[in-house]
Amino acid sequence: MPTITEFPITDYQTLPDQELFDRIVDAKAILGRKVLLLGHNYQRDDVIIHADFRGDSLLLAKYAAEHPEFPHVVFCGVHFMAETADILSRSNQTVILPDMAAGCSMADMASMEQVDDCWERLARVLPVEETVTPIVYVNSAAALKAFCGEHGGVTCTSSNAKAIMNWAWDRREKILFFPDEHLGRNTANAMGFPPEDMIVWDPFQPNGGHTRETIHKARLILWKGHCSVHQMFQPAHVAYFRKQYPNVQVIVHPECHEDVVNQADLVGSTEFIIRTVTQADPGTIWAVGTELNLVNRLKHDQADKQVFFLSPMVCRCSTMFRIDGPHLCWAMENLVQGHVVNHIQVPDEEKMFAKLALDRMMDLS
Repeated sequence: MPTITEFPITDYQTLPDQELFDRIVDAKAILGRKVLLLGHNYQRDDVIIHADFRGDSLLLAKYAAEHPEFPHVVFCGVHFMAETADILSRSNQTVILPDMAAGCSMADMASMEQVDDCWERLARVLPVEETVTPIVYVNSAAALKAFCGEHGGVTCTSSNAKAIMNWAWDRREKILFFPDEHLGRNTANAMGFPPEDMIVWDPFQPNGGHTRETIHKARLILWKGHCSVHQMFQPAHVAYFRKQYPNVQVIVHPECHEDVVNQADLVGSTEFIIRTVTQADPGTIWAVGTELNLVNRLKHDQADKQVFFLSPMVCRCSTMFRIDGPHLCWAMENLVQGHVVNHIQVPDEEKMFAKLALDRMMDLS
């Protein structure tokens, strides 16, 4: 089998799909118990078909940590997910991301410099360490998780955000929630939290765009960030499906805009969406507001139901879509040769504080 220098990734990109499939299967067979291949729910079909285990980002990271007998973890997802796997996995495990360009636009909407600046500006207005609990969505860089761990904060997922917010408000008066304002707002709305007590922090504006008075009054400070995929869904799409299919059930992810969430029948994480549609009665009709690959897979797997993608527009996550057959084959075949490509390593101090924030969440979930 060729070495890295003899057979670069560019050569893999010219191979036919069937050959890529066969070579990935062969590499997995050779590696056996030396590798665990994880696939996020949003992955394309030609990648996730090879996964040993599928799920959302945190579930996959926890699964890797629970199986230390696999020394190598090939994570088919995006960069922050592979970082979380490295944070939670054992010291003997190596995490590999097949394509380093696989990222998340929402995660990139809060940089470490911006969050540090926000914390410093809040400190000029109020005793921030005593009054504000930072909560970071797990869809975020390891450095932001570490920031929360260091400042008494915590991570959250789309399924446990309510419990995490309740914990945070029991401890301190205010919450700084980042990087997705919509998950924060939708969670707070479902809890009956008053909208007038929420503000949105714009990192490109002085003091986030707020006066000292509005900062003092706010109990929930939402970061101005969003998932571009979930923001494509509109109330008009919900109205269209309700008109076309009177018995339709609309189920959406809480990263959607509140105008869509408020019109949906059900709201929940990717795991919740999969479980709900899978367990539904035959003949039921579903309009699903989340990433296209997941919806198409549900449509295929749940042939006894009618499953529709909520938007008329193609709505793939372009960065998540970067993990493809050529990159997976390249990573796997190099691993067969003993070459670890795209090794994801979170610095030790950062890992320590990030794990603290993750552990706090898992203790509450």
